[in-house]
Amino acid sequence: MQARFGEVVVEVVRGDIAHQEDCDAVVNAANAELMPGGGVAGALHRAAGPGLADECRPLAPIEPGEAVITDGFDLPNDYVIHCLGPVYGRDEPADELLATCYRNALDLAEERRLACITFPAISTGAFGYPMEEAARIAFATVQEKAPELEAVRRVRFTLRGSDAAATHEGILKEMGGA
Repeated sequence: MQARFGEVVVEVVRGDIAHQEDCDAVVNAANAELMPGGGVAGALHRAAGPGLADECRPLAPIEPGEAVITDGFDLPNDYVIHCLGPVYGRDEPADELLATCYRNALDLAEERRLACITFPAISTGAFGYPMEEAARIAFATVQEKAPELEAVRRVRFTLRGSDAAATHEGILKEMGGA
């Protein structure tokens, strides 16, 4: 499913975020230390190999809302953009911190002149952010940033679970997706 926000195509796909060969950058739902963990961070670190953790080490720690960029190593992507989303119910204002994650990741992709970036559903796993609310914030932020983007032409949300994908698809459809 996809929608267009100005010149930017936004799409929702079901799949493995570590295997998005046609994207220039993949976004890691990182922990503050930028180290392997569970979920997206664990999958990306496993697929990228040990060089990713080595490059991340001096960049940590990061704060909620922050994003940093590294090489992709053994991933099919040139870059990994690491974002620390808020822990729901602890890091406040959670909605603004989550939106800042997406803004900062898009800014890094734009600075590197990347055409395609793929996101997971940041903060919705172990950090407990409600999926529907998080998806609305993510899409609204992309829609807000789209007029400023000159290089980024495709923003993908790669979601592993069918419930997460269905939620994102429904919200994107509400926002004008086809």
